[in-house]
Amino acid sequence: MPFGRTARFVTVFVFILTAFSATGIAEPWGARQAAPSAARVLGTLQNISGKSITVISDSGVSSIVSIEDSTRFLQIEPGITDLKQATPITFADLQAGDRVLARGPLAEDGKTLRAASIIAIKKSAIADKQAKERAEWQRGVGGLVKSIDPAAQTVSITTNGFSANKEVLVRFSKDAVARRYAADSTRFDAAKVAPFSEIHAGDQLRARGTRSTEGKEFTAVEIVSGTFRSIAGTIASTDAAAGTLVVQDLASKSPVTLKITPESQMRKLPAQFAEGLASRLKAQNAGPAPSSTPASGGAPVSPQGTPSATETGGAGANGGRGGDFQQMIARMPAAALADLQKGEAVMVVTTQGNGKDPLTVITLLGGVEAILRASPRGGQDMILSPWSLGGGEPAGN
Repeated sequence: MPFGRTARFVTVFVFILTAFSATGIAEPWGARQAAPSAARVLGTLQNISGKSITVISDSGVSSIVSIEDSTRFLQIEPGITDLKQATPITFADLQAGDRVLARGPLAEDGKTLRAASIIAIKKSAIADKQAKERAEWQRGVGGLVKSIDPAAQTVSITTNGFSANKEVLVRFSKDAVARRYAADSTRFDAAKVAPFSEIHAGDQLRARGTRSTEGKEFTAVEIVSGTFRSIAGTIASTDAAAGTLVVQDLASKSPVTLKITPESQMRKLPAQFAEGLASRLKAQNAGPAPSSTPASGGAPVSPQGTPSATETGGAGANGGRGGDFQQMIARMPAAALADLQKGEAVMVVTTQGNGKDPLTVITLLGGVEAILRASPRGGQDMILSPWSLGGGEPAGN
């Protein structure tokens, strides 16, 4: 995002979760070798009661698994797909929150699975893996797709920073995984594996992997991309009960209804911070940045190297130290719909939409009057484009 949690690019960051793999963990190949007549339950262990467990699938279906005297228990680490690397555990080792795959025949009621085997990935191991991936997304790269080279499996993206845009060449590693956001969803775990051909110029893209020493190239092990809509306008009305707001779009001169979800990232810029960004935009529109302003090129920096909102907000046009907006803004306190007032200017990144329902907010920034006065279009592109997928980690988690 991916970059958290929308990101978190939508940072974010916030992760891509599928099958045994709401954690990016594949079903062990050995688990597929059971007899065709065997049933199978896959999901998260919700409850343990006596000699049975309740498992909730990724789609929300609840299943009861009974533990037999002959049930075999194994534990594997996230990312392991060979059961030869599994270790034996006992029923007592299972805990709520563990990821489990149970196989065996159905009981006479046709609903309860009598477990011949249960393979578990411990909740703590999943959390450790997610924390590691979250850090990788935060150290990753994000921006707007400028061009695509299918033959070379590379994508050129433009990242945004305080003093200049920078082009980064994203190379797909041999086993890189590419995901695509749905048109009407901001959930990162709903992003689907998609071919390279579905990436288009103008898309937003975020990647995790390894940056080259000079920062001009990035080798990705995982990317997420999507087509999103940017809106700048003023709030016409809000409905806290429905979780919606209507924004008068400055570009189309028409009202747009937006939906706030738990995954929506909302921030309200302090006035000093917004004025500092506005000063930078005015300086850029007037010509090259003064020599006293260090050129960061917009490349994401480590959390330790990112200037705080206070440092940047008070810097004016010339005093900032460099960094990128997605990390700084993501560190600001979250805002609620109740914090937004009628007539207030906002910049929003939303889903592309399905043409029927309200657009879902990925990222919303309030307190941007000074920025829109300085550069109605440029300010939005400069600030929201890389951050809209989750501020360092993909949105939706």
